[in-house]
Amino acid sequence: MKTTRSLYRRTALAAAAVAASALFLTSCGDNGNGSPATSPNPTTSVSVPAGEHNQADVDFAQGMIPHHRQAVMMAGMAETRASSSDVKALAEKIKKAQEPEIATMSAWLTAWGEKVPGGMDGMDGMDHGDASSMPGMMNDQQMDDMRGASGKAFDTMFLTQMIRHHEGAVAMAETETKEGAYGPAKELADDIITAQKAEITQMKEMLGTD
Repeated sequence: MKTTRSLYRRTALAAAAVAASALFLTSCGDNGNGSPATSPNPTTSVSVPAGEHNQADVDFAQGMIPHHRQAVMMAGMAETRASSSDVKALAEKIKKAQEPEIATMSAWLTAWGEKVPGGMDGMDGMDHGDASSMPGMMNDQQMDDMRGASGKAFDTMFLTQMIRHHEGAVAMAETETKEGAYGPAKELADDIITAQKAEITQMKEMLGTD
């Protein structure tokens, strides 16, 4: 089973890589403060495997896209604000993993005829109060605080908030594995759980809290 999941992940994310690059050049251009400048509704050329889906699958994709986008925004800040090379390397790893996943989930929603979250932070059409209440999602003030930090203070803030962010993503992914019907979405959720739990352990070690 693990081999099958790994094969799917390599195939799906390889197909998504080109689309993800185009998506983030157009929708997540850095405006100089770690935030995207514009974000029109993304369209991708990712191949969508056949299979039945349900509302849980739609909710998973529509929730995880803005969740991932915020993680990518946070990771982008680390490029210029972090003092630790380990933090910078982890941030780059997070970006490389989650950008293709955004492209993949966007393609699913488009194929299903469902709305792909857009806007600067991927949450246009969503109430910001509801969005910030998503598991692990940072609110506007927390994002502003991170933008204003640098050096070791940023490193600590980044790791602390990203642990919480990852824990939220894991909870969302666990719901998908239990309630979803679309095989590729359930497999992606399982991969998110495995990868992000490992990164949570790594970040706790970096903070010295594990």
